[in-house]
Amino acid sequence: MRPRSAIVGVGFIGTVHARAVRAAGGIVSGVAARTPEAAVVAAGRLGAGRAAPSPEDLVVADDVDVVHICTPNHLHVPLAERALAAGKHVICEKPLATDVSGARRLTGLSATAGVVAAVPFVYRFYPTVRDARTRIRRGDAGPLRLLHGSYLQDWLSRPEDDNWRTDPALGGASRAFGDIGVHWCDLVEFASGHRITRLCARLVRVPRNRRPSDGPRTAGPRTAGPSDGSSTEDGATVMFETDRGALGSVVVSQISPGRKNRLWFSLDGAQASYQFDQELPDSLWIGGREQNAVVPRGAASITPYDVVPVGHPQGYQDCFTAFVADVYSAITGDEPDGLPTFADGLRAAVITDAVLESAARGDWTEVPA
Repeated sequence: MRPRSAIVGVGFIGTVHARAVRAAGGIVSGVAARTPEAAVVAAGRLGAGRAAPSPEDLVVADDVDVVHICTPNHLHVPLAERALAAGKHVICEKPLATDVSGARRLTGLSATAGVVAAVPFVYRFYPTVRDARTRIRRGDAGPLRLLHGSYLQDWLSRPEDDNWRTDPALGGASRAFGDIGVHWCDLVEFASGHRITRLCARLVRVPRNRRPSDGPRTAGPRTAGPSDGSSTEDGATVMFETDRGALGSVVVSQISPGRKNRLWFSLDGAQASYQFDQELPDSLWIGGREQNAVVPRGAASITPYDVVPVGHPQGYQDCFTAFVADVYSAITGDEPDGLPTFADGLRAAVITDAVLESAARGDWTEVPA
């Protein structure tokens, strides 16, 4: 039977989830939004079976197998708890929770429930990332020495830009790092096999006088009224050490004009370096002492994550489809390699907490395993 998915939250990311559900062979059985009226409109737009009167009703409904939580962050824990108690499989957007305790509680509940519980760290699903990971695991790079890169956006770079994420009551204590920095850390730990053990962070906050505007709603609806925007960070720089003796650094920003979604890393080993750029994801740069190479996707081998023929561009939505397909595979009893679970969502919360602690103390902070 085709998996029946419910989409809770029907903005930008909810729409991405709905497309992935259909492409992966599932059914969008229902949607829920902030109001019943908005849910009706979204059900028509997304081709859903029905519009639910409330998120709380939908996540426990009998015609739902998988719940996709795509709401503002402060709603993740109560909705996920309700869905897990009803025995549903859950896909919850990151951050899994707005604090470590909530993420740890959900991780424990999902294990007790015996269901599939996943967090869409979908950048893992680029075939070129998998290629780099395979080469590193078989020793082509030699010992990794430096892990470095950035995740840069510009959608909050203007004084008038606003979004619910700027309100810590809705988005949590961290914004830029908790929103996109965790993607970079997850991707680099996944590809390198290293774990960040200690870090030193600095945050940047830009004073604002935000007002609702007609600018693009890149990542969700705007909040009403002005705010100074100074309580959550607009960017961060983080130096870190890993469990295998490498050093690293990352720059995270949502205020870098012209950078739409530059997720980039370089993993530098004794024998080779691997560079990935999410805005140019169909090739992997491999550096060597004698020569460099740009290896196109599928040049060496085809993986299950090559969802379009080699030579055709593959992108973000394709990664989401591959992620949802792996969730469905796990539901049937398979064990897909590298499926990001609630444990990975907890890991992201732990790293975020360490970043905030380090920045507040102005010193190095240990990252719990």
